[in-house]
Amino acid sequence: QGQLVESGGGSAQAGGSLRLSCEISKYTLWRRCMAWFRRPLGKEREGVASIAADGGTTFYADSVKGRFTISLDDAKNTLYLQMDSLQPEDTAMYYCARSGDPCYSPGLDQVDYFYWGQGTQVTVSS
Repeated sequence: QGQLVESGGGSAQAGGSLRLSCEISKYTLWRRCMAWFRRPLGKEREGVASIAADGGTTFYADSVKGRFTISLDDAKNTLYLQMDSLQPEDTAMYYCARSGDPCYSPGLDQVDYFYWGQGTQVTVSS
């Protein structure tokens, strides 16, 4: 049984940085995409960033473009999300996810992602 385990969440001041990690266990990354999603309290889950494991193509939501960076370390089987210039509206539970079908062009349509972690909370204060 595969597993995705997020870590690195916590509290930060506006303008600060955090780095989230997602340890990927027993899931192949071959021809798959990985992504970060978030759910602000009381709101719908939304896509943040995604990456194709083959080739490293990335895709970002407009709200985080230029501030967040997604990366994948194949050797460590770990997905990262570097979050800089954090804003209070970035406060949310953050989830990593893996696509179910082969994926060459990463996107943020939730229906494409079959496997999810339990999430890690990020809180940004002004």
